[in-house]
Amino acid sequence: MKYVITLIGNPAKRDVTEDAVAEATDTLQAAGAATAAADWLSAGVACDLPFDGIGPDTADAAARSALAGRPVDIVAQPLEDRRKKLLIADMDSTFITVECIDELADFAGKRAEISAITERAMRGELDFEAALRERAAMLTGLPEAAMAEAFEQRVALTPGGRTLVMTMRAAGAYTALVSGGFDYFTARVRELAGFDMDQANSLDVADSRLTGRVAEPILGRTAKLETLKRLIAEHGLPTTATLAVGDGANDLDMIRAAGTGVAFHAKPIVAEAAGARIDHGDLTALLYLQGYRAAEFAE
Repeated sequence: MKYVITLIGNPAKRDVTEDAVAEATDTLQAAGAATAAADWLSAGVACDLPFDGIGPDTADAAARSALAGRPVDIVAQPLEDRRKKLLIADMDSTFITVECIDELADFAGKRAEISAITERAMRGELDFEAALRERAAMLTGLPEAAMAEAFEQRVALTPGGRTLVMTMRAAGAYTALVSGGFDYFTARVRELAGFDMDQANSLDVADSRLTGRVAEPILGRTAKLETLKRLIAEHGLPTTATLAVGDGANDLDMIRAAGTGVAFHAKPIVAEAAGARIDHGDLTALLYLQGYRAAEFAE
């Protein structure tokens, strides 16, 4: 078989049923595909359906139509080069459950104003760099200690994140956390999740307070793409060996350029453009779409 379609659910709910697999199989066959036996990567959570005879786009559309309304993610792709050697991931609302700048805004009493700008920027409605400068300026005078408080009290890894990183690293992949947010947070999330490297912007501090400025040049959408290209060159990888994941508009370029680009619980502009989308599963979905079995997961 040349292709595979993977059905993935939330591990906490085990929504991938035998009925869903059977319905997807029947739909692929009706669309002209030859199918092999279903291969469960994790009972109730993820199942591979190898197929041939039709392309991934046709298979994806058919399966989505058949399983519409079910809490199941669907990823169709070639079997060749399925397991990746480079992971490049966004942080805020992807590898952690919050937007760090919004949490800092809460300490400054400006959450509503700053969160509204964050949401528009992530939807691609505002220039990312200008929006970051505007939000940082609104934090002028906030005690530097607020960053530690925000991290300790508000920041949590997205479920499955550390498992994703550690499993890929155990298989020989290089992992990079790249953010349009702030390096105070990426450095700590890198350690928690086990990434090889992190990259982000720096908030300027003077006399133990935020000055409202961000070090230039601001690292945004273009910087993420350039980091992907640089790591591909440094590690001598084909583009097909790369996996990028994010949720906001500033992740679009790296998602489009990667061998497999994943929109994770993403804004509509990203979900529509990505080659793969995860709306229901946690970050272990990115292991299942690579064909990893739950028994192979590392912590």
